[in-house]
Amino acid sequence: MTTTANKSQRPPAEVLHADELAALARSDRDPRPPGWRLSMKAVRRFVVGDHDIKTKIVCPPSLIERAMVTLASNRALLLVGEPGTAKSLLSELLAAAISGTSTLTIQGSAATTEDQIKYGWNYALLLNEGPSPRALVTSPLYRALQEGRIVRFEEITRCPAEVQDGLLSILSERLLMVPELPGDNAVFAAPGFNLIATANTRDRGVNEMSAALKRRFAFETVFPIASYDEELALVQREVARMLAHDGVATRPASEVLEVLVTTFRELRQGVDQEGGAIERLSTVVSTAEAVSVAYGVALRGHYLRGDSGQPGDIVEALAGAAAKDNPDDLKKIRRYIEHKAGKRKGEHWQQFHAARHLLPQ
Repeated sequence: MTTTANKSQRPPAEVLHADELAALARSDRDPRPPGWRLSMKAVRRFVVGDHDIKTKIVCPPSLIERAMVTLASNRALLLVGEPGTAKSLLSELLAAAISGTSTLTIQGSAATTEDQIKYGWNYALLLNEGPSPRALVTSPLYRALQEGRIVRFEEITRCPAEVQDGLLSILSERLLMVPELPGDNAVFAAPGFNLIATANTRDRGVNEMSAALKRRFAFETVFPIASYDEELALVQREVARMLAHDGVATRPASEVLEVLVTTFRELRQGVDQEGGAIERLSTVVSTAEAVSVAYGVALRGHYLRGDSGQPGDIVEALAGAAAKDNPDDLKKIRRYIEHKAGKRKGEHWQQFHAARHLLPQ
């Protein structure tokens, strides 16, 4: 399984950072909450990083500490924030460090059903032998209860309210009933079980959580990265990791990434580096989008030209990454490149400005 995961397009955190997790487990002498693979101190080191452990996410250590305390208690954790603020990454890292696996995941959507949250049936076996454990198709939540692990529920507010409320009794009673099974039909939560859900603030009100369900969660807000230097370093680090995984030796020039990160931050915040006002985009130009665009720029340069990416590539990528829902966003990007980028010094900024004709009309 590990070998297969290593060769996948996106290895899970427990595979990607297996050496660090193993080293932390060997040296971990601190008390662990019931069912946890590592102590809270070791989990914090794994996520935040130090001189021996890589930094994997940029967020306040206090947020990690509050999240861990919640997961060790009888309340579930809900991470909320703008899209692209690494909520899913944080939930993945926490699940990998606490449970040893981050792949027990439910993806919320308008099509998510209660069967996908709880359990379903192999209908061939069901018709042949009736309700039985062999005919049962267990969900990630079911397995997390049995095994005492963390289950992740992505984009919970994308699910219909009646589906969300299927979690009420599970989170309250810490058990799942399977009334169709004869005899022993209760699945009790093993030590270590809990749930991390994510919800983005752009979806607030789409399927509002009931007050009863909200009471079973502790809410933590994940904010965009405040520091320019930290955001730039994260983009550089993530793009280098992704390219290395693909076997691509080239890396985007630091000047190209500086143009990219500066552009994303200014269009996101509506303020330039000098404090002047800029038209903000209606869509989210997040750090995750910046990583994706930087990765695309590097791939374009490597495979089509044999270089590491050029500022002009950013212009073409911006149209797809930032102008998704509102046609006015494309006009704002064009005005930004024409007026703001055109006044900045440096060869890379001038190349960025000169490529403005590549934006769709």
